[in-house]
Amino acid sequence: MTREIIEHFSAAHAEPAWLAALRLAAFNKIDELALPVIERVKFHRWNLGDGTLAENEAIGHVPDFTALGDNPKLVQVGSQTVLEQLPAELVEAGVIFTDLYSALDEIPELIEKYFAKAIPFDENKLAAYNNAYFNATAVLYVPDNLEIDVPIEGLYYQDGSSAAPFNKRVLIIAGKNSKFTYLERFETINPSDTKVSANIAVEVIAQEGSQVKFAAIDRLGEQVTTFMSRRGHLLADAQIDWALGVMNEGNVVADFDSDLVGNGSHANLKAVAVSSGRQVQGIDTRVTNYGSHSVGHILQHGVILERGTLTFNGIGHIIRGAKGADAQQESRVLMLSDKARSDANPILLIDENEVTAGHAASIGQVDPEDMYYLMSRGLDQATAERLVVRGFLGAVITEIPVKAVRDEMIQVLEEKLLKR
Repeated sequence: MTREIIEHFSAAHAEPAWLAALRLAAFNKIDELALPVIERVKFHRWNLGDGTLAENEAIGHVPDFTALGDNPKLVQVGSQTVLEQLPAELVEAGVIFTDLYSALDEIPELIEKYFAKAIPFDENKLAAYNNAYFNATAVLYVPDNLEIDVPIEGLYYQDGSSAAPFNKRVLIIAGKNSKFTYLERFETINPSDTKVSANIAVEVIAQEGSQVKFAAIDRLGEQVTTFMSRRGHLLADAQIDWALGVMNEGNVVADFDSDLVGNGSHANLKAVAVSSGRQVQGIDTRVTNYGSHSVGHILQHGVILERGTLTFNGIGHIIRGAKGADAQQESRVLMLSDKARSDANPILLIDENEVTAGHAASIGQVDPEDMYYLMSRGLDQATAERLVVRGFLGAVITEIPVKAVRDEMIQVLEEKLLKR
């Protein structure tokens, strides 16, 4: 990859000068920066980017979208948009949900202001890589004081038949005092033996007083090695409720962060993850309290099957000056195999007095008393075990706003358990 290729890509897509300059600045930083630190996860030899800007030239089999309903949604396969659906009343209210280049025609100043605001391009090597090489984009903008009572869905498919890297960039801007629910899905279609990397960066800018319910289910395929970064940037009295289901088949390192910049901001993150086969997953979940009286809570539950590996790092950091802040976290892992490996690492960094902070972590197997109770009621061991696991993960699954997606998550879990 050369500087000239990046310049050609920017010119071919008519990128504004500031964005072209950002790409080049990130490109120049890649070799200088270190990989992100994911404690107790050895991923330094993974292929997390081969330095190309290839796009999908053609799309293989595309899923049937006729049963998706009529709520707002954007469907993309690789770098191509295949469906945009936004009711007329939301268009008239100023809502935008489209690819980056179309959004730049409508809200160029806002995109320039907030692009790379939550995830700075020079934060680490993989952040710089995404900023230099992103080849698929989406932008959601909800104007000030607008409440939307139906979920907004982003469906982002990685085409398994394509060798193009899946370098995705999503920017969500919640206007002041806006309120909405966003459901995000990353999934591999047309699976094949083609090995590819994915570098996904999702930024959520929650302006003053906004309320965002953010739900996601990730189902990238076995041949996809993924770095996933989701980051919230919360201003005064803003709130993001995260509900994340990490159900990928391939190796994954993920960074789920909330920066509580404004006073009174609030982030509540619930995540579930399932590791199976020889899969390795490392998940960093961090809340950083900058604002006074800001609140950040983390709840992580994971299940490990076969020879899978799962690491949860829960990080609460209260910055000096954040008086009255609250940082709580809980990480629990259920191991269904004696060959599985797991870590649950609570980390609290407290730089201020007059704050509240706490953590809990546990790793264990299915409670024999639970199994005995269920089997005494006539259930076989496998069915009883599946019910225990479903209950263990239920705290997050119930937060997914669309019933069909909740059912899908349960189905994926059932399939993984039945394959044991």
